[in-house]
Amino acid sequence: MQTPPLLRLLLLLQIICFVVLGQSLTSPQDISALKAFKSSIKPNSIPPWSCLASWDFTTDPCAFPRRTHFTCGLTCSPTRITQLTLDPAGYSGQLTPLISQLTQLVILDLSDNNFFGPIPPSISSLTSLHTLTLRSNSFSGSVPDSVTKLNNLDSLDLSHNSLSGSLPKTTYSMSSLRRLDLSYNKITGSLPKLPYNLLELAMKNNYLSGLIPKSSFDGLTRLEVIELSENSFTGTLQSWFFLLPGIQQVNLSNNSLTRVEISKPVKGNSDLVAVDLGFNKIEGNLPVNFADHPLLSSLSMRYNRLRGSIPLVFSQKKSLRRLFLDGNFLIGKPPVGFFSGEGFISGSLGDNCLQGCPGSSQLCSPSQKAYSVCKQAYGGKPRS
Repeated sequence: MQTPPLLRLLLLLQIICFVVLGQSLTSPQDISALKAFKSSIKPNSIPPWSCLASWDFTTDPCAFPRRTHFTCGLTCSPTRITQLTLDPAGYSGQLTPLISQLTQLVILDLSDNNFFGPIPPSISSLTSLHTLTLRSNSFSGSVPDSVTKLNNLDSLDLSHNSLSGSLPKTTYSMSSLRRLDLSYNKITGSLPKLPYNLLELAMKNNYLSGLIPKSSFDGLTRLEVIELSENSFTGTLQSWFFLLPGIQQVNLSNNSLTRVEISKPVKGNSDLVAVDLGFNKIEGNLPVNFADHPLLSSLSMRYNRLRGSIPLVFSQKKSLRRLFLDGNFLIGKPPVGFFSGEGFISGSLGDNCLQGCPGSSQLCSPSQKAYSVCKQAYGGKPRS
């Protein structure tokens, strides 16, 4: 007896639905983790229009189409959650330790919300993570040592939180890490040894202190950007620092450095473009070897304790476009090349002890220090 055509069609549709749904059902451990994640968020911090508001577990998180439930925040491939990226909706709560069950996560991004409390050590179970972004929340406590076990991590951004304590000593073991941003926290201690594949290091506005040790940067041949301003580093910035082979941008302003040593780049090869050493306690003459870096475009050593004259070579350097030397005790006449009109340099030479700095030039603003201040700084009449 033959099956009627309509019944055959219904059976076929049932089989198709079974296959499709069978392939799209989310792993039970992922569903459990997502439920725990949402339940750890304060309900009154979940706006009705937000991603989390659409997380309704009466349907499957990885099912398609997502018309009313799980409309955003998640990516599946195909039955495991591979990306959890929340919208900046002001969610408030703690990050549940059960996040560790999402073992296939590649991206975890909770930035620009109000998460608080510690980063759970269990996060080390997310061994597939390439990107971990917890920026602009209120996480506290220390950076857990377990984070350094994320060996596939490419980018770690924990900036703009309230993290404290010293950095894990095994930070160097994160061999895949290329971008590290811990700026605007309360991290203390000295710099640990850094991962050797690092391209960008940002730890602005913390409580880091002590010397900047060569051992922290050993083997970092690819490092391009160093942002360590607004800390409490002291002592001498030694000549090896500006000879790091990949270095392009350096910001060490607003520290307590007292001296800077800089050598000529090896065979004239250097990618150094911008240096900011302003608002330190650096003494001595303006380091003339900065001019030997062929691509240097911006140099700031404002508000230090520099003395002596401005080397002529800085006014002859065609790549230089921004020069801030204000707030020091520089003497003599500034090189006439700064005012010849052949090249354009912005910045400031003001608030020094210079003579003959044209008042008509913006470079000479603000005005120079009072003669009595300069006389006292040099223990007598400043030499020209």
